[in-house]
Amino acid sequence: MIHEMANVYSSAKIGEGTKIGAFAEVGKNVIIGKNCSIGCGAFIPENVIIEDEVFIGPHVVFTNDKYAPSKGKWRDGPPTIVERGVSIGANATILPNLIIKRDSKIGAGAVITKDVKKGSIMVGNPAKNLIEG
Repeated sequence: MIHEMANVYSSAKIGEGTKIGAFAEVGKNVIIGKNCSIGCGAFIPENVIIEDEVFIGPHVVFTNDKYAPSKGKWRDGPPTIVERGVSIGANATILPNLIIKRDSKIGAGAVITKDVKKGSIMVGNPAKNLIEG
């Protein structure tokens, strides 16, 4: 179900059973898997891939331009990938070209600046893994 107040580009691919909340923005060519939940006001721009069964809380922001304004050069970089079963808390910010590995948890307000290992619990700014101390 896509809320009528969400802005989802026609080129985005949305899997079966995925819910997208009001005022969420899903950009050009974004891929979102099956049975995901995208919170209200989430911003998911071009060059992001989200696998199945991912929870993205309200007002989560993905970025795609590390050195703004780069005038589109970021399109040459690898996509941000959120693997299956990840949970991202409200107001988290995800920098571009990262991989968040399967079953990781991102705390509310965390700022993810580098790849996240499988099963991590990331909190803070910049985010640190609670499991690794």
